[in-house]
Amino acid sequence: MKLDKTKKHKLSKLPTKTRATRRLNTIPARSLVAWRSFGKIKKTVFLFCLTLIFLIFGMRVAAFKYQRSASDQDIKFGTTFVSSYAEHLGLEPKDTLNSIVDDLTLKNLRLVSYWSEHEQERGEFDFSDLDWQFKLAEEKGVKISLAIGLRQPRWPECHMPQWALNLSKDEWYPELKVYMNEVVERYKDSPALASYQLENEYFLEAFGQCTDFSRDRLVEEFNLVKGLDSEHPIILSRSNNYGGFAVGEPQADIYGISVYRKVHNQQLGYFTYPFPAWYYSFLAQGQLSLTGKPSIIHEFQLEPWIANGEIKDASIEEQDKTMSAEDIKKNIAFAKKTGIKEVYFWGAEWWYFRAQNGDPQILETVKAMLR
Repeated sequence: MKLDKTKKHKLSKLPTKTRATRRLNTIPARSLVAWRSFGKIKKTVFLFCLTLIFLIFGMRVAAFKYQRSASDQDIKFGTTFVSSYAEHLGLEPKDTLNSIVDDLTLKNLRLVSYWSEHEQERGEFDFSDLDWQFKLAEEKGVKISLAIGLRQPRWPECHMPQWALNLSKDEWYPELKVYMNEVVERYKDSPALASYQLENEYFLEAFGQCTDFSRDRLVEEFNLVKGLDSEHPIILSRSNNYGGFAVGEPQADIYGISVYRKVHNQQLGYFTYPFPAWYYSFLAQGQLSLTGKPSIIHEFQLEPWIANGEIKDASIEEQDKTMSAEDIKKNIAFAKKTGIKEVYFWGAEWWYFRAQNGDPQILETVKAMLR
């Protein structure tokens, strides 16, 4: 269709200012004008928000990819169990572990091998307490992830025997390696053993009574265990809700993520971490993409975080501030939403402690959620 000569002539006669104004009425042009009118602070804030939006979008895409890839896999639940902690709470450890396995049907356990308990006298090893746990697991078809090394779950984190406390690293570290050798050689042929977890949350300096965080020691211990037993995978774990990825040495076979939701901090008081379930899917996908190694949740909070003192001395009201029966329901549902297919809960001894002290609601809630 040809443009009428009269109209064409009229358009050509439009003032230059009018034609420029029409061009400025387009959306890109108006945006450019608005951008030029922004001050330096506004531009910085805008770019930051835009970057954040793209970052969150990318994280969500990675999380969706991970959840979709694992959607056809069954989730495996397990729990950490510490015999001496059960006893500390006034429980009978063998009865408690039997109930965990039989009543809760949890067939995956994370057990500990505290140096402070199994070598109380220098050069004298007593593994009788850990032996019965392995025997029970073998009889009941339970799989064990065995914590090894100096740093293992529960306070004080670094479980050094009394006789080694005043030794220099040059003195205690060779003794630790001898002890680790004893542990691996004793249990590596057990049909119940599924993996080792080496040095729990090793680089977390802000929590626990630990003094040495050298990467060289972690690498050497990793190589020591691999040299003794190349058949079982080694898990290395990140500290609570840490947002980065493990790309340095040593490269684990599996990476562990810990998830704590409601905690207490001396500066902030009680607070809830804001991370959604998909955040942990993103961490697992990122680790997989960068290293080709899978992730599990090695420690998922199902136990209260007490502001002061110990759980056994805290009131029910104090315990329920960070872990009520309703929190149990929400946390287990949250764990399922992460899409991570192997999850070890934290707090089994406490569930039975509450039941033994007249409040079975926590334990019954866990049973109902795991059915």
